[in-house]
Amino acid sequence: MYSNFRSPQIDTRSVVFNLIAINIFFFAVSSLLPGIFPGGSPNVLLGLHYPSSEYFKPFQIITHMFMHGGIVHIFFNMFNLYMFGTILERVWGPKRFLEFYFITGLGAMLLHTGVQAIEVFRLSGSVAPPMHIVNSSEQLYGLINAPTIGASGAVFGLLTAFAMLFANTELYIYGAIPVKAKYLIIAMVLWELYSGFSNSPGDNVAHFAHLGGALIGFIIVKIWNRNRNFLY
Repeated sequence: MYSNFRSPQIDTRSVVFNLIAINIFFFAVSSLLPGIFPGGSPNVLLGLHYPSSEYFKPFQIITHMFMHGGIVHIFFNMFNLYMFGTILERVWGPKRFLEFYFITGLGAMLLHTGVQAIEVFRLSGSVAPPMHIVNSSEQLYGLINAPTIGASGAVFGLLTAFAMLFANTELYIYGAIPVKAKYLIIAMVLWELYSGFSNSPGDNVAHFAHLGGALIGFIIVKIWNRNRNFLY
């Protein structure tokens, strides 16, 4: 999808440019040089694990936002970061944009981890079950030890902010179908809600991380604009 805004010129000093560069760097290193990571698995080291996992490290709270699972995953996240993030950075300025990006990313992580905790408790009777219980259940083991990666939570925050500030701007799905931003983000949130609660087998998308980013993005824009009345 894309908007009817003219694509901004690349500015190497912008926060968006540098975020994209860091994401591409992480992706390139983890894809081309996996052997430099312990066990040859960069996702295990840098992806986010459930707090009680033996693989959890505090720095994963940040690093997981720069890891991606494949070329399609990183392409769509970086495309949306460029198309919508550049416009929002111009509106807010670099400092406020960077604050928004990381706060929504952290909000996505918190909601995702909270939902994980509920599921872990349902399966084991504890939010931090001992290892012998974890090892006795394949589902529980996967839930606790599978890494979560991607910038999608923060990107959903950006999409939500764009839809709030530029509600009537038409975005073109597949380059041909015009949809107003406010309707598109509502449809996307409803789809994530449905997918998250459906919990379909084989679905490895962190739907509640997307919802967390969207929710925190909505709250932040409401707070920032509570005494302002802009029309875009």
